[in-house]
Amino acid sequence: MRDLRAAVEARSAGLLSDIEELVFVESPTADLAAVRECAEAVAGLGTRLTGRSPERLDAGGRPHLRWRFGSGDRVLLLGHFDTVWPVGSLRTHPFAIEDGRLTGPGCFDMKAGLAQLFHALSVLDDLDGVTVLVTSDEETGSRTSRSLIEDEARRTSAALILEASEEGALKTARKGVSTYDLRITGRAAHAGLEPHRGVNATNELAHQILAISALGDPEAGTSVTPTVASAGTTRNTVPASAELLVDVRAATTAEQDRVDTAIRALPPALNGARLELSGGPDRPPLQESSSARLFARAHRLYGELGFGSLSGVAVGGGSDGNLTAGVGAPTLDGLGAVGGGAHADHEHVIVAELPRRTALVAALVRELTKEPV
Repeated sequence: MRDLRAAVEARSAGLLSDIEELVFVESPTADLAAVRECAEAVAGLGTRLTGRSPERLDAGGRPHLRWRFGSGDRVLLLGHFDTVWPVGSLRTHPFAIEDGRLTGPGCFDMKAGLAQLFHALSVLDDLDGVTVLVTSDEETGSRTSRSLIEDEARRTSAALILEASEEGALKTARKGVSTYDLRITGRAAHAGLEPHRGVNATNELAHQILAISALGDPEAGTSVTPTVASAGTTRNTVPASAELLVDVRAATTAEQDRVDTAIRALPPALNGARLELSGGPDRPPLQESSSARLFARAHRLYGELGFGSLSGVAVGGGSDGNLTAGVGAPTLDGLGAVGGGAHADHEHVIVAELPRRTALVAALVRELTKEPV
């Protein structure tokens, strides 16, 4: 194990330089020109460090990258190069390394994780059995890359997700995500002359918000949260329509299904109101049963590398790890950067942790290609 640690530590300066290069290629998900430029930067980095050029996959008009070594069916390494930061964010959030912290838009989520991924592979003598998939639309729900991710997950023995850690802890469980759009149709009328002739969509919206909120179950870890609401046109018109967006997080598939059944069964509260619901379960949960054996290996390897103990944590946010776990692949998430502030002004990476987590990824890949889960 110490050979991997030494090899990674010897490349620390290059790792920082490569993170800087990726951060400087800004890549907000919706800006296709920027995303394509970043795809080429990632392709160049991966080619230089692994000696293999990627397949350039186009799905839904978006670029994704895949490297496959040999059979590529022992371990899948998964990441994304799109960010939430618009082009020009470097002017307000410049790349910098100060007091042991690396900053810059997208550094934590997840440009550093991508550099760590390829540097981990660069210190291994044999990559047979490894597949790397790097996508460009994770931040907006992986709409075009989902089938690619799920197909790769079905053929692999283990999936390692290079998303950032949670305060240093690996992510051993993630809640499943469901999203809904409720459209309410009422009937317009003059609010002063004949309000009784209308069906007030705002009132119906209020009833539905309360009914939907009641579907949550904190003890089961299930949150059902009405988020965005809109209704009406003018002050003196009984509103004829309303809309409500709903976010659901659940720790188990059973809870996700329970909420889905219940929200679809909600009736209108007002005579004459009509409800139209779209959406449903989007990302299945990543449950601890999916990550347990991989986390045990990671914990052991981290100690053998001389880094001490490693912790795991369940989180509410979703990632592409939900998708790999959802099709049955053992999945371990949060193997990327240690730091914080994803999507926020204080986004940062702890520099001292970069070689440690990179060495851990290298150790996991080396073992999993020889001894699958």
